[in-house]
Amino acid sequence: MNKTIKVASAQLSPIFLNKEETVEKACAAISEAGKNGADLVVFPEAFISGYPDWVWLIPNSKGAELNELYLKLVESAVSVPDNATSKLCEAAKKAKTNVVIGMHERNTESSNSSLFNSLLFIGHKGEILGKHRKLIPTGGERLIWGQGDGSTLCSYDTSAGKIAGLICWENYMPLARNAIYESGAQILAAPTWDKSPNWLQSMQHIAREGGLFVISTCMAIKIDDIPDEYEFKKLYPEGRKWINTGNSAIIAPNGQILAGPLEAEEGILYAEIDFQQIIKSKRMFDAVGHYSRPDVFSFNVNSALNKNQL
Repeated sequence: MNKTIKVASAQLSPIFLNKEETVEKACAAISEAGKNGADLVVFPEAFISGYPDWVWLIPNSKGAELNELYLKLVESAVSVPDNATSKLCEAAKKAKTNVVIGMHERNTESSNSSLFNSLLFIGHKGEILGKHRKLIPTGGERLIWGQGDGSTLCSYDTSAGKIAGLICWENYMPLARNAIYESGAQILAAPTWDKSPNWLQSMQHIAREGGLFVISTCMAIKIDDIPDEYEFKKLYPEGRKWINTGNSAIIAPNGQILAGPLEAEEGILYAEIDFQQIIKSKRMFDAVGHYSRPDVFSFNVNSALNKNQL
């Protein structure tokens, strides 16, 4: 706990629905972060290989169009492990940095044709530490991703401290957050698609509530980043430039924003974090310590793998 490290939030755009090129871009960013002294770098939600924003634009009655897009999405998704994860692990090892990266993950345990919205955790020695599958896709996302389960609600011991992750709006789930707090997490990776001021306020609240550092990383992507072959890009309002402006940030346990928000540009945010701030923040309020009242409240997580969650 008596140490200071540097962490990074990689607000980048993927090479849309192109796994190979997106992985190469991620590896270059990992290398850059490592050269700049980062002990941890967090990438956006669904970075490999792009957020399926068409779920908010195309009605479900357009089955043929949605089938083609879904095919492209599955073809650009990640299996754990595969060649893509091997490249990411090698990049993390060379950079000597820990990595948390969002991805579309194929359900290799069964049909290999359904998808999860997942986070991959990679250690600084290049080993896969684990993954987390988003518990509940939001709104139109339910047409794309299956539901994760409690088996991936945990934190990982790394050279950068104990790291956990929740994806986008599952950070709004009080019990999911409590599970992360009880895991002893010191850093919460919060990859997201939400760029709103409300989101940043929630991230500041969660940092204070959990007494931990929060790295909120959002994708910065322009309409021009979508290849012309995808007709849905014509459904955006005329003259619109940005699909998502990002607003990534790094937040301290007292709710202070240490870096960001970074708006309407790609870039990597950096911040020095002091683990002693975690202890100081919990003197008055420790959600899973002296303020938890287990004699009044009981809490349990079903950590068994649910093979029927799709």
